[in-house]
Amino acid sequence: MNQRVLPEALPDVSRAAAAMADPTRAAMCAALMDGRAWTPGELGRYAGVARSTASEHVSVLVARGLASEIRQGRHRYVMLAGEEVAGLLERLAALDERTFPTPPSARAWTTNRDLLAGRTCYKHLAGGLGVDLAEGLRSRGMIDRTWRATTTGARILQQWGIPEPGRLPATSCLDSTERRFHLGGPLGTAVCHSLMDLGWVETRSGSRAVRLTERGVAGLWRSGLVMGE
Repeated sequence: MNQRVLPEALPDVSRAAAAMADPTRAAMCAALMDGRAWTPGELGRYAGVARSTASEHVSVLVARGLASEIRQGRHRYVMLAGEEVAGLLERLAALDERTFPTPPSARAWTTNRDLLAGRTCYKHLAGGLGVDLAEGLRSRGMIDRTWRATTTGARILQQWGIPEPGRLPATSCLDSTERRFHLGGPLGTAVCHSLMDLGWVETRSGSRAVRLTERGVAGLWRSGLVMGE
């Protein structure tokens, strides 16, 4: 086949797009949004495919720059390639409301409800909790139009245990379920980690769903943030 020649050097995203177009690899990418390192076998069980098949899919994701591979002796781990890939996946998910089918069980219904209420988007807080927190920070002048911490916000974020928050870059990340923005970038990561370290936000077992604790409600109120108002 003759090589296609165009009038200008346009970026060719077809191979990366093809890597994500496979449903199994799309499910694996969604699983990797929790920010952890997974083995191919774990991803295979999650996606419902054999370990050998999972390993082939993982190799494609690594080759296309969507995932990074970590070797420790005989063990092979894979992680999402970084925050830019996570943001791309979240934006793609926001374009299409379809989801993979889940079992018709009370447990699956509860898990899906919890994920909508609050979850991690790679290393940020997302879902209803993440969006409400971001909007609260903005409405009270703690982060500015560029999503970076203001002088007032930096003082409060330091009280949360974040050193020099005013120096941390930040971005807006379009939330795939809320269709609004949550806080991303290094500042979003720092806020997520800090609230978990304080015990204000805790994970729910078996998924990347998170919830605000009673301690978190009180702590945010002391900082001038009333969640759910």
